[in-house]
Order: sequence, then C-alpha cells, then structure tokens
Amino acid sequence: MTSRVRCHFIPPYLIERLQPHLVATDQALRARREAGPHPVPQSAAGAPAWSVHTCHNTADLPGDLVRSAGQPASGDDAVDEAASGITATLDLYQEVYDRSSFDGKGAPVSLSVHYEQGYDNAYWDGTQLVFGDGDGKIFGRFTKPVDVLGHELTHAVTERTAALTYSGQSGALNESISDVFGSCVKQRLLGQSADQADWLIGEGLFLPGVQGRALRDMARPGTAYDDPQLGKDPQASDMSGYVDTDDDNGGVHTNSGIPNRAFYLAAIAVGGNSWEGAGRIWYAALTGSDVGPDTDFAGFAAATVAAAGNHADGVRAAWTTVGVTPT
Repeated sequence: MTSRVRCHFIPPYLIERLQPHLVATDQALRARREAGPHPVPQSAAGAPAWSVHTCHNTADLPGDLVRSAGQPASGDDAVDEAASGITATLDLYQEVYDRSSFDGKGAPVSLSVHYEQGYDNAYWDGTQLVFGDGDGKIFGRFTKPVDVLGHELTHAVTERTAALTYSGQSGALNESISDVFGSCVKQRLLGQSADQADWLIGEGLFLPGVQGRALRDMARPGTAYDDPQLGKDPQASDMSGYVDTDDDNGGVHTNSGIPNRAFYLAAIAVGGNSWEGAGRIWYAALTGSDVGPDTDFAGFAAATVAAAGNHADGVRAAWTTVGVTPT
C-alpha cells in the first residue's frame, strides 16, 4: 500500500504567499497523483543507480538525460548538486541501514531539475524526484541543500515501508521522518555529531535579504524565519502548540515540528552521530511491524522506545518533553 500523495518540501501556506498561481496547478497534479498507484521502476543488470534529467524550465517530465551514476560532473550546478545529494542519500540508506534504494530492492532513482520557470519547490511524485530553481527573490536552487534531497527520497522510503497516511498526525510523522533522515544525510556528509549539528532543514535555500536561517529548525521549531514576505515560522514545538486544521492535509508541515524536536532531543540523549544512534532507532520503528498507515504520535513514540534498547529512557523522555506519551 502506498500513500499516493505528492509530497512537497515547501508547505502550501508559503506557496500561497509567494506563488499563488501555482496552488491550482499543484492541486490538479496532486489529484492526478492520487488517482492510482504508479509502477515502481525495476532495477536491471548494469542500470545506473540514479539519473538526472533537465526539464529546461518546462513542465515536461522527466526531461532530457544529463548525467547518470558513474559519469563525471556536467558543469550544471543543479544537475551536479542533485547527483551529489542523491549519492549521499543512497549511501546513508545502504551503508548505515542496509537498505538498497528507496524500495529496498535497488530501484533506480530518477531526478529532474530546472522544473518550470522560477518554481519554488521540490517533490516526490511517486515515481521520481523533481526540483525547481527557485524564484530568484526568496528561494534559490532546491538542489543546493543536501537535506532537501534526503528529505524527498525519504518520502519514497516511507511510502514503501510504513506508508504513513499523509494527513493529521500520521502525515506530520511522514513529514518529520523526511526531515529526520534529511538531517542525518547532511550531518553524515559534514561529519558532525548530534551535539555539533545546527539541526536546520533547508539552510541555504533563502537568498540574501530574507530574514531567516532555514525553512525549519528541528531543535527550535517555530524560530527558523520571521520575514515580512514569508511571515513567521508557524511550526509547533510541543503538543501545546498542536494545530487542528483542514489546511495542509491537517497541518502536516506545522505539526511535524513536534516529532522533529523529539528526534533532536533523542539524538542528544543517545549521543554520538545522529544517523548511527537515534537514526537507527527511528529507522527500526519506521520499518517495523508496530507502525502502519494510521499510526499517530503516541504510537510512533512507543515504537521508538521499543526499538531503543539501553536508550529507552532517553527516548521516552524526549517524547515526554514535547508532550507525547508513548502508548
């Protein structure tokens, strides 16, 4: 079973502020995405692990092939950033969690860059990863921060493991898990331990003049930006700030701050490198039998505690701090 929902990096409340003309387009594409499952690409002997295409700033997907795994840099920044980011992400899953690509069976990954003109987003659509160049005013290239690549591919992993429904608390978990492993990719690439990392998601997306450090802050949700055009970061940091809404699939990008902070606190409690410590715990919960499409915060918290071994008390305390009781 798959969630069959297009998962965007930039939440719809920001798109409505910056590019309202894209809202209807994205809704139409989402409806097409929800109409039915798409076949998973099958690996073939000798097939490259990933391929990057360019859309030449059109909406034609996947576009023209530019670079595949094993080939040298192309000289196109977006293409080469996508190549580096997907390599780092696949390496994390293979080398740390023993997972071969997003489906666990070595499926090739298709990526498209230079999507549309000034497109302010990146997404996984069930078959491939797509990245815009940004509007040149607020956002730059969506391939620049490596955690964007990690975030979007993780939606594909979640789709083929727990298949968390993209709505309400399960949807916020879906978003949070993508932030978790996107951050693990970034920290592993930089060689930073949990206490050395900045815990920012999408750092480098904002162009000069924007009053913000990043799109999200896992350690301090709700503090990533405060800008006249963007507004103030609305993420909740604990259950007292949980938003009950029909917007954004039940506030998935707002309420994801709660499990995000729980992971940060757990990573600090476990110590060492987040991808080897708390990351292994979160991955075990995501791929275990206790987490399914409708799992809520408390259920996922219980699964992480169960997977934490000697670190169970620290993981439980992390969730309790954000107002979630593992049950």
